[in-house]
Amino acid sequence: MKVPLPNSLFIEAAVESIGVAMAAETEGVDRIELCGLLHDGAVTPSLGLITRALALVKTPIHVFIRPRVGDFVYDRHDVAVMLADIAAAKAACAPGVVFGALTKAGAIDRTLMAELMAAARPMAVGFHRAFDQLRDQSEGLETLIALGVSVVLTGGGPGSAMDGAAQLRRLINQACGRIDILAGGAITKDNVAELLERSGVQQVHGKAFTGIRAAAPPRSRPSTQ
Repeated sequence: MKVPLPNSLFIEAAVESIGVAMAAETEGVDRIELCGLLHDGAVTPSLGLITRALALVKTPIHVFIRPRVGDFVYDRHDVAVMLADIAAAKAACAPGVVFGALTKAGAIDRTLMAELMAAARPMAVGFHRAFDQLRDQSEGLETLIALGVSVVLTGGGPGSAMDGAAQLRRLINQACGRIDILAGGAITKDNVAELLERSGVQQVHGKAFTGIRAAAPPRSRPSTQ
């Protein structure tokens, strides 16, 4: 008789307060993305929030780095703010940061990403949903892999993860384990099982993290026949 493997779903919770960070840890999420004001796509959290969360929460915390709402094409003033925020997250001993930068032509700003990643080292680096504004996600994925980005958050497009399920599957197949594909976009306990089936993702991200793990089907051991 084959015994089912434990549910292997990886869950990242997007949070904007200490209370929600602690609730996410109690829920048993695998990682926390710490943000400031999640509306309009979020911005960098305050240093006070970063240090307090790191002091109270044992779950790994990746700090969201975004100097302002709006687009992801940054000028030198934006870059100076991002570099200072990355330095603050590093000094606070955060294990990772999340940011993204695009060109006016809708491609990844490879030069700026390399500069920001150098400043972030040795922290892990994730690329946020600016990825879903790219004109060519396949090309963009290869750029992120070449840069050494650890994980990319995407809905497979600008809508929900369910809407982008087919594209998520294509990205997972293209990545072939070279970078983690983290699905995000209106994922809840009510749709996560269908999303996993349709897209093949095993990593999800969202604000509505409560109950997601329990709702995801367990993976079964492969047959040995």
